[in-house]
Amino acid sequence: MKDSVRQQFERLAMRLAELDAALADPVVVADHARWRQLSREQAEAADVVARYRAHQQRERDLADARELLAASATDAEMAALARDEVAAAEADLARFDAELQAALIPKDPDDARHAFVEIRAGTGGDESALFAGDLARMYLRWCERQGWRTEVLSENASELGGYKELVLRVEGDGAYGRLRFESGGHRVQRVPATESQGRIHTSACTVAVLPEPDETEEVQLNPAHVNKTDSAIRITHLPTGLVAECQDDRSQHRNKAKAMAVLGARLRERERAEREAKEAATRKSLVGSGDRSDRIRTYNFPQGRVTDHRINLTLYKLGAVMDGDLDELIAALQAARAAEQLAALESGGA
Repeated sequence: MKDSVRQQFERLAMRLAELDAALADPVVVADHARWRQLSREQAEAADVVARYRAHQQRERDLADARELLAASATDAEMAALARDEVAAAEADLARFDAELQAALIPKDPDDARHAFVEIRAGTGGDESALFAGDLARMYLRWCERQGWRTEVLSENASELGGYKELVLRVEGDGAYGRLRFESGGHRVQRVPATESQGRIHTSACTVAVLPEPDETEEVQLNPAHVNKTDSAIRITHLPTGLVAECQDDRSQHRNKAKAMAVLGARLRERERAEREAKEAATRKSLVGSGDRSDRIRTYNFPQGRVTDHRINLTLYKLGAVMDGDLDELIAALQAARAAEQLAALESGGA
């Protein structure tokens, strides 16, 4: 392990001591939002520091085992034991190195949040709306497998079935971190139910996944910038034109609160997208990556395959995927993102 990397972990150990002291401070304990934020940071730091200390211990074990091996030239049994310990320590160190390397990857604090999933029909007319319904079912099934709670905040159903637009709220630990990769253009190739001659059509939907802000961190909305109607809770942010609505609850007060949360999330996402677009403009290799209209995935029904174009992954299990089996896709996308972040860190001279 490089000295510069060791220094990072030693600084983290110092930060952990600071966090332990802060969490014992009555002033911090009384501030629930700050206590929760520091508790989350403390838990993450404690886990990494524990791995680092275990790594240090195995380094000492390895040095001792090698020393014992060198001193056991005439004792075959002791030498065999020493060789076993050397091999075990080296294997543990390789594992700890990989884990600690991954721990250096910056974590997006939004990854732990609940999420809003917005599905909109695109090109393809009725078939696109039907596919939007299929995508909604796919996500709902997957969320059910995770044990997460979901609710429909607003929907605009199509005449033949499916949705022109659907907004879901997903409540689950780490929901945004796992669903964030679904943002983008989803293309479907199949024979529509409305096609009488058996021809394959191509349609598309867009999916947007937004992190739900904490109540204490929601974007502050100037009442003068918000226009709302009381009959159906529909809120418009006048400076940007962003709209949010909620119709799932009999209580207008709760509907308004939910709609405001969605609007806040959309404003945060707009700010994030603008910021990332500026950053991406300096990276020639990432041209177009911030455009949600870009095709990220194709669902080909005649061939029974799903292809994620960002990582060139093709799975011939379309039926299972549409039934909510997204784990393999999501895990591959998370691994690809981690690899990119690690490569960026290493190129930066970590």
